[in-house]
Amino acid sequence: MRSLFMRGFLPLSLVLIVASFWFALTRGGNLELAVVLPAVAVMLVGVAAERRWPYRAEWSRSRDDVATDLASAAVLFAAVDPLLKWLGPLAVTAALAGSGTAKALDLFPTSWPFALQVLLAALIAEFGGYWSHRLHHERPALWWLHALHHGSERMYTLNNFRFHPLNYALNYMMGIVPLLVLGTPEAVILGYFSVTLPVLMVQHANLPLQAGWLNYVFSISEIHRWHHSSCAGEGNSNFGHSLVIWDQVFGTYRNLPANNHPRKIGLYAGSKYPSRASFIEQVWSMFLPGCCRSAA
Repeated sequence: MRSLFMRGFLPLSLVLIVASFWFALTRGGNLELAVVLPAVAVMLVGVAAERRWPYRAEWSRSRDDVATDLASAAVLFAAVDPLLKWLGPLAVTAALAGSGTAKALDLFPTSWPFALQVLLAALIAEFGGYWSHRLHHERPALWWLHALHHGSERMYTLNNFRFHPLNYALNYMMGIVPLLVLGTPEAVILGYFSVTLPVLMVQHANLPLQAGWLNYVFSISEIHRWHHSSCAGEGNSNFGHSLVIWDQVFGTYRNLPANNHPRKIGLYAGSKYPSRASFIEQVWSMFLPGCCRSAA
C-alpha cells in the first residue's frame, strides 16, 4: 500500500486537478475553484500521509517552526495573495496606459491550440520564477528576504507557505505579471496553475515520493530537498518554481535518483539570519540596520 501510494499519489493528483479544470472550462464552471479546491484536497491528503509514512521520522517533530509557518500561511492567503491578484492587473493597466497603451499588449498567441497556450504560459512564468528564485540566492539583500523560507531545519507540507511577503510579491511580479502584460487569457493562466499546483501542494512534504521520470519535469519533493540543503554546493540548485526545465537549461538541475538525500536541511553555515525569531520579527528584520550582511 505504501509503495503504491508513493508512486501514484502525484500522477493521480495531476490527473485529478487537470480533469477538474478541463471539466469546468468546457462546462462554463468556476475555473479558479475547479483548480483550488482539489489542490487543497491534495495538500490535506499529503498532510495525513506524511504523518503515517514520513520520509524522515525526525522531520515529523516540531522544531519551534510551526507557529512561524502558520502565521506566514495566514498572512499570504488572507492578505498578500488576494492583494496581488487585485493590484497586479490594475498596475499593469496603469503602467501601459502611462506608456500610451490602453490595455494589455495582445501579444499572447490566443489562436494557438489551448494546450500549447498553457505550455507557453508555463515556460514564461517559470522563466521569471526561476530567475527570481535564483537572484534571491545570489544577492545578499534578496537572500535576507528568502532566508525566512529556508529557516526551518526540516521539510514538511506547511513549509511551502513560509515566505516573506516581499519575497512572495517579487516572485509574482517576475512570474505572473509578464503574462498579464502580454495579454494572456485568465483561463490559460489557470490552466498553468492546474498543472503546477498539485506539485506545489506537496513540494515540501515529508513523504518518500517515488515520482520517477516526473522528477525531470517537475520540482517534486524528491529533488526539491536538495534546494533546502544547508550546504551551498547542494542548495544552489533546482530553483524552478514548479518545473525544472530552466534548471536543465541553465545547469542548476540536481538529481541523484539513488540518493536524493542532503545531509542537513536549513540555512547555510555562518548565516546571521534570525531564523528562531517570530514570523513578525523575521519579516521586520529586513528593515533593520545591518540586516543583509550575510549572503548565505
